[in-house]
Amino acid sequence: MTIARSGRIVLEERELPVPGGHQVLIRTECSAISNGTETMVLRGKADGTRLGYNSVGIVVAKGAGVESVEIGQRVACYGEGAHADYRLVPKFLAVPVPDHVDPEEAAFAGLGAIAIHALRQAGMQFGETAVIVGLGILGQIGVQIASAAAYQVVALDLLAARCELLRTILPDAAVYERAEEVQPALSHIAGNGADSVLLFGGGKGDGLMDRGIGWLRDRGNIVIVGVPDTTFTRNALFHKEAQIRICRAGGPGRYDARYEQEGFDYPDGYVRWTEGRNVAEFVRLLAGRKLSLKPLIRHRFDFKEIDQAYQLCKEAPEQTMGVLIRY
Repeated sequence: MTIARSGRIVLEERELPVPGGHQVLIRTECSAISNGTETMVLRGKADGTRLGYNSVGIVVAKGAGVESVEIGQRVACYGEGAHADYRLVPKFLAVPVPDHVDPEEAAFAGLGAIAIHALRQAGMQFGETAVIVGLGILGQIGVQIASAAAYQVVALDLLAARCELLRTILPDAAVYERAEEVQPALSHIAGNGADSVLLFGGGKGDGLMDRGIGWLRDRGNIVIVGVPDTTFTRNALFHKEAQIRICRAGGPGRYDARYEQEGFDYPDGYVRWTEGRNVAEFVRLLAGRKLSLKPLIRHRFDFKEIDQAYQLCKEAPEQTMGVLIRY
């Protein structure tokens, strides 16, 4: 199991866990690093934190309360402690993967759920327009999902290589490398401005909040997914009566022990899209070939080399995209 200790990666060997009543035990095939979140944990010198939340593997045991998956079945998993030979997964966060779906793509299930939840937080309807800022791995997935949902999308990243990568996957996408190009593009496809601006990237002093407010239509919204500078001009927000929304992980159920550990689901009549149902939607999009993640996977490491993977993510974040760990 991969543990962060004082800013370093440590592999700790532990006894094979036994699943509780609402858990499944997974033999991991692949796990994916969440470049931003996991390197942020390491830079914060956290001690004892289990790293990772994306993986795919084979069910080898399950609790008595698990009916959704069978032993021997491949599942995409979301949740803490992904980088390990074997891991326990809450039953709602282990979703069957059809045989024709590439396991390497399914390993990004957690990031897929987060991107889906971010778009749900935007509250958009068919035909509406989104500006997606930041084309790292999460933003790349977000743009593909938004396009699959038939939203009109304008994408922005200051790194030309990231923009070019998205163009190879979605040749008709409106992708720009300069913030000044966004407004003319919006004027062409959405005269009144964007319905939502989703900030998948950003940093200190970037001014993205004010720029985003400027791109919005009246009563539009900004969804904060990454870690942009959240300083903004109050009067600009007031003038448009815009909203600022937060995307917290993969959806309702995250951080709720009753949902994740005790097996209490939220009725879909009240909470339509839980984190588990968002993972299932990600797998459905892969199965329907609505997403193409293979071009995003730029680096593959064996589990014993995981420290090299993190070193790459820390030292050259602008060069990394999909980083896969193999077991």
